Amino acid sequence: MPHHHRHHLRHHLRHHLRRRPAALGLAAVLTLTLSGCGAQVAGTDSAKPGSGHYPVTVENCGEKKTYEKAPQRVVTNDVGITEIMFALGLEKRMAGFVMPDDKGDLTSVPWKDGYTKTKWLSKKGINKELVLDARADLVFAGWNYGFDEGEGFTPAELAKIGVGSYLLSESCRNGRGTARGVMAPLDALYTDLLNLGRIFDVEDRAEALVAKFRKQVAEAEGKALKGADRPRVFLYDDGRDKPFTSGAYAGPHDIITRAGGDHVMKDLKDSWATVGWETVVARDPEVIVINDYGDTTAEQKRTFLKSYPPLANVSAVKNDRIVVLDYVDLVESPRNPAAVASLAEDLRRLTGR
Repeated sequence: MPHHHRHHLRHHLRHHLRRRPAALGLAAVLTLTLSGCGAQVAGTDSAKPGSGHYPVTVENCGEKKTYEKAPQRVVTNDVGITEIMFALGLEKRMAGFVMPDDKGDLTSVPWKDGYTKTKWLSKKGINKELVLDARADLVFAGWNYGFDEGEGFTPAELAKIGVGSYLLSESCRNGRGTARGVMAPLDALYTDLLNLGRIFDVEDRAEALVAKFRKQVAEAEGKALKGADRPRVFLYDDGRDKPFTSGAYAGPHDIITRAGGDHVMKDLKDSWATVGWETVVARDPEVIVINDYGDTTAEQKRTFLKSYPPLANVSAVKNDRIVVLDYVDLVESPRNPAAVASLAEDLRRLTGR
């Protein structure tokens, strides 16, 4: 198995393979599982007496899911998913989070306090035993962001033990074999924020965040390169023999596009996927964005790109136009809007346009 696939199996918690199972009846199971607690709603701070907020139904990856009350013990998987909860101020609703400790700086974001208030359950993979030990009532993860048929860890399996699931919208299966993604990446972020706002009765908070993020992105777009000035941009995640990259449905697509770049893999109808170097060479990116995380440092990735013979004549390599963003900037997370702004500045600086 190539190094980068071993790496992703470990660090992305199988972030990228396999087909959707038939999770038939999950919504019904979830409703039954949670409805037994409905009588306690009035005594919690998740709904005021007589507020009539619950039950709520949201659509998640094409499936309607009903919640009779706000989940009380959520387990999240990976950094972007965890920070979505923190950005909404939902630490008190969490039993803890799972993620490797290779995901960069966790102290420079407005919601950094979430990390001190919430239990780091594991730096390895998420599994059923961990979820049971945490007495979780909801797991917020995604296909190949924790959920994986090969590991037997799926929403359907969790439903059997009475635990609900919410899927990261970036990870929704789209019916094209193993491919993922059903909406534009920033729309996936906004959809999840608004859905969770309804599930946890913090809609005002969710709507304010989405409005703030839309404004931040619009302001960055206003200053971004346009038309013929837009440089061709390739996202390099990892991989030597073949590069792992972003298609149209992973965060980098929207980040690159809104920041004034022309994403060279925009025709790839998938989220995160492997392509061939010959495709990269043929599309001749003028800027390469490196995804920084894991065992291979950004500097090692840069050295590889600059020394790999097939890439010698690619514009970005020839002109040393390589920029680095953190993993959490690039997967679906509340850091995506700020990444648009910083990349817009980088593209102007690197191209001198």
